[in-house]
Amino acid sequence: MPRKPFLLRIDDQLLTAIQRWAAADMRSLNGQIEFLLRDALRRSGRLPSRVAADEAAVRASEPELE
Repeated sequence: MPRKPFLLRIDDQLLTAIQRWAAADMRSLNGQIEFLLRDALRRSGRLPSRVAADEAAVRASEPELE
């Protein structure tokens, strides 16, 4: 899936909180923001079906952490 760059303006405190969360989850800042957006779209039922199917396939192939 091709990725498109874009500029994001964000509150400094929000950015700091997301950076800490990304570090705790061992993700890049961009990866964490993408994760949060995808999760919000999935929960609201607005994630395109092709993307949802791709996400389900990735989750099914990942080993479960105990």
